[in-house]
Parts: sequence; structure tokens; C-alpha cells
Amino acid sequence: MDKTLTTTNYETRLTVGSNGEAVNLFGHQDENLKFIESHTSARIVARGNELTLSGTRQEVEELERLFRQLIKLARSGTTINTATINYTWNLVRRQDDMAGKTDLAQALGEVLYVTPRGKQIRPKTLGQLRYVQAMRRYDIVFGIGPAGTGKTYLAVVMAVNALRSRSVERIILARPAVEAGEKLGFLPGDLQEKVNPYLRPLYDGLYDILGMETAQKYMEKNIIEVAPLAYMRGRTLDDAFIILDEAQNTTSEQMKMFLTRIGFGSRAVITGDVTQVDLPRDTTSGLVEAQQILRGIDGIAIEYLTEADVVRHPLVQEIIKAYERSDRMCHGSG
Repeated sequence: MDKTLTTTNYETRLTVGSNGEAVNLFGHQDENLKFIESHTSARIVARGNELTLSGTRQEVEELERLFRQLIKLARSGTTINTATINYTWNLVRRQDDMAGKTDLAQALGEVLYVTPRGKQIRPKTLGQLRYVQAMRRYDIVFGIGPAGTGKTYLAVVMAVNALRSRSVERIILARPAVEAGEKLGFLPGDLQEKVNPYLRPLYDGLYDILGMETAQKYMEKNIIEVAPLAYMRGRTLDDAFIILDEAQNTTSEQMKMFLTRIGFGSRAVITGDVTQVDLPRDTTSGLVEAQQILRGIDGIAIEYLTEADVVRHPLVQEIIKAYERSDRMCHGSG
């Protein structure tokens, strides 16, 4: 590393390791570098495996912290994209917080699962890491946060790992069908065909993680069951990894019913977004109520993910923030 200081410019040079790491870090046709440069007035020049950063001292030192984290992430095998850059940048800006000094590559380096296509799944944010650790330690975990934070996907990954390690005998994925009742009756087909649209995201996650052939084989043998929440009534579920998705759309009675279905040797993960309740206005969300009633009980973890843990397009974070601001303004003026 070489640093040069003049009255108008501060410059730092960083060396990236192998060519593969440089390609990962820089992006296709340097798209990652262009993304970073579009969000700073500093200049970034790449020659071979060397980066030159120039600008004000504050800008360059912030970029240096960013690139040091990204270089380590690239070396660990993490794919560097705009979502990764956005999260890492937000993190390094929080210098007063311990999170700003965390070695991301070390914290997020563990591969949780490798899909049949060779895709490595690992936690992408510190919030996701805490969520994964909670699922390992506790029998019942609530994962609460906005869309795009990986709540359901990571829960399915942990369920598949538990199945493969034989710590459970089956996986049950459930979702409330909010429209169940009269409106659902107007849809064509039998009951399974009517509820399938509500369960589609769970199928998609399973197919991505296990591959369609394996997932379908497990479902045919009832090793994996995907069902509407109503199917849980009257059952006791032993030796199972149970995931309740979109739990913000459960009623108080449904949530209590679900939680009391959990049997010996079972683990449960309940996911949802308390800001996206689709229930009638006069109906209390079972998820909103449960997080208050069950707080502090040993064996139950409540993990909150935020817009900082969104690992989709960076604009998704801005959209979430904009809606949160709008909600605050509406509630404040009401």
C-alpha cells in the first residue's frame, strides 16, 4: 500500500490478490467499480491487480476501508455485487459501532449449504448471521423483518441441513391463506389447487435449494410437506422442522394453535413482516401479539432484521425506507 498526500489530493494504492479475486471485485467490465465511483466524488483507477483511490482524505480513507472489506470477501469466495457493496459500505460508515469494525469475511465466511448447481449459501449480513445462529441454538425462533432479508430462504436452508443431519425426520412449511373462505371458493380447481398460489414462494425456495427432482421426491414421500396453516389444526408434530411463513397474516387464535402443535424433537421458525399485515383492520395479527407475549421466555428467540439486511437490489432498501417514512408521517398526522 502506498499513500501520497498533496494540498489538493489524497491518494492510496491497494493491491488485490489473484486475477480471479480482481475479476470478482471489479465486476463484469468494471461494473462494481463504476457503481462505487457513482456514489462518491473520489476517483478510482484499476490497473491490473492494483487500485488507486484519490480524492479528499475523508473520501479516500472511507473507500480504503470499503475495499479492504471487499477484498477479504472476494478472497473468501463471496460474490461481490451491488447488494454486497451497498451493505458493506453502510457498515464501514458506522465507525462508532462495533459493526463498523467487524471483519465481514471472517464473520460471514461459513458456507451454510451448497445447492445442486454449486451455489454457495452463506449469511450475507450480520443480521442474517445472528438469525442463523439463533436457529441453531433455540427450538423456536421468530424472524421478523421486511421483504428481501432472507427470512424464509435461510429458514428453509437450516431445515434442509437439519433433515440431512437426521436431527429431524421431516420438514413442514406452512403459510396462512388469507383469502381462505368465500373468496377462495371462486377460484377454479380442488382445495390444493386453490391454495397453491399462496404456497408458491415456499415451493420456489425448495426447488432452488434442493433441486426440483429431489424436492418433489421428498414431497411424494411426505418427508417434506407444504401446506396451508389450516392443515396444522388437530395435529401434533414430533421430530419435525416447521416453518410458518407470512406469519403476520395469522390471527391470534391461529398463532396459538400453531405454536401448540409443536411436539418432541421439533423446531419451529416463524417468519413475517409486521408492517405488511393483510388481515381485516379489526383483526389482531398473531405475529404482532406473539412477539409481545413470548418475549423473555427461555428457548424462544426473536430476531429482528431491518432494511440494512436486505440483500436484493440496493433500491429495495430505499423503497423500504421511503414507505417507513410515509407510514410515520401518516401516523403522526392522524
